[in-house]
Amino acid sequence: MSVTIYVPRDAVALGLGANRVARALFAGAERRGLDLRIVRTGSRGLFWLEPMIEVATPAGRIAYGPVRPEDADALLDSGLDQGGDHPLRLGDPEAIPYLARQHRLTFHRCGVVDPVSVEDYRAHGGYRGLEAALRLGPAAIVEAVRGSGLRGRGGAGFPAGIKWNTVMLAQADRKYVVCNADEGDSGTFADRMMMEGDPFSLIEGMTIAGIATGATRGYIYLRSEYPQAFATLKEAIANGVIAGVLGADVMGSGRSFHLEVRLGAGAYICGEETSLLESLEGRRGIVRAKPPIPALKGFLGRPTLVNNVMTFTAVPWILEHGAEAYAAYGQGRSLGTLPIQLAGNVKHGGLIEYAFGITLREVIEDFGGGTRSGRPVRAVQVGGPLGAYFPDHLLDTPLDYEAMAAAKGLVGHGGIVVFDDTVDMAAQARFAFEFCAAESCGKCTPCRIGATRGVETMDKVIAGIRPRENLKVVEDLCEVMTDGSLCAMGGLTPMPVMSAITHFPDDFTRGGDMPVAAE
Repeated sequence: MSVTIYVPRDAVALGLGANRVARALFAGAERRGLDLRIVRTGSRGLFWLEPMIEVATPAGRIAYGPVRPEDADALLDSGLDQGGDHPLRLGDPEAIPYLARQHRLTFHRCGVVDPVSVEDYRAHGGYRGLEAALRLGPAAIVEAVRGSGLRGRGGAGFPAGIKWNTVMLAQADRKYVVCNADEGDSGTFADRMMMEGDPFSLIEGMTIAGIATGATRGYIYLRSEYPQAFATLKEAIANGVIAGVLGADVMGSGRSFHLEVRLGAGAYICGEETSLLESLEGRRGIVRAKPPIPALKGFLGRPTLVNNVMTFTAVPWILEHGAEAYAAYGQGRSLGTLPIQLAGNVKHGGLIEYAFGITLREVIEDFGGGTRSGRPVRAVQVGGPLGAYFPDHLLDTPLDYEAMAAAKGLVGHGGIVVFDDTVDMAAQARFAFEFCAAESCGKCTPCRIGATRGVETMDKVIAGIRPRENLKVVEDLCEVMTDGSLCAMGGLTPMPVMSAITHFPDDFTRGGDMPVAAE
């Protein structure tokens, strides 16, 4: 009898020895005369349990983890092929509380399917969204995206339907669809997980976007630090062309859509859409002044739809199940689900997909299990390196765009990084300036010079040199950067700086002086 075992090929699992686990299981099965088939999948996002393997049994999949190569023989001897008892046995993966409590719409196939198999993707509901899109036509597709309330998941939160409609109505000889997969924020990994574990969701979403807007060619702009995602995407795209779901005649519809992956060179600024387009055209990644907006004049001067990985991958579910079904999740103007990435000093880091409205405290305590160190949570940064630092009294803030903005923070790409009470918030504020100085494209003075002066001034504050006066300089610098920068790189750097000064003033005082922001 043949036995199927699923072993993740996600980058985190690989880093923890998943390839060696797969080899050990295969060798152990050979010694026992067991006919073993190993399927390499993505990750379900429970990173503290990786490598988490699953075995197909008559009762469904049974999970074990975290598995090390030296566990292979004991697992096989305990009846792994039948889901036998073992200290590493986790049972039905869908019943693990961390997963069972989630609202997995976008990520429901991740960690389940063979990432590069069109057949497996379709067997788990894939391409139903594209089939619906081909029946509906462009205007109805755009209306479905608009009615769902989907907003850009890359950080800006701009209504996706408005952007899609603008590109659809634009008149041009050619149009393009571009995916921003330059996931550079600290503590974020949802894009990588999706591209490594369920790339056809992204491919399907971009194909639907092409049908809706009239674009016949798409590009995935991928950060160079994701070699596994690059290889997986290329293989999936090639298999999609062979299967007829990409190329000159998409699913026999007569519509064409060609897709290509392009690697960036490691610049954080290329996560900004106009810098990305400059890089995609072969130039240095520098911010473009707007207007014109990319939806009207983007790649090669043509109308271009630029969305993030998580925005595109939400679309197939919306088209399959309907706009109202998606909009039933969330609250207010923040509808649908948010892929939350929990990292930092936390026991159970990983991917959590949940409807907008869950609080930071629920994410950290109910899902994350508190700090890994066991010490109290002191600060939580939400939204990447340009996001605000929240103290304990703000942890009951709901994760939605408006609530976070009201608390002077941002949702961003959904990354949450936890710090315990040993963190030095003055050092964190200095890091924000240092990061901006290193990653600025250099085009505008407020960002290029402001961040450099910010590092110098924070060094004086930390050294105890006239902290009151120097914190006033920091405040003035932040005002100039916010109001004068061309893009969010310089415009948002003040957010982590000022939130740290506001909420953690004691870390900025020397010799009894109080910082200006705390007066």
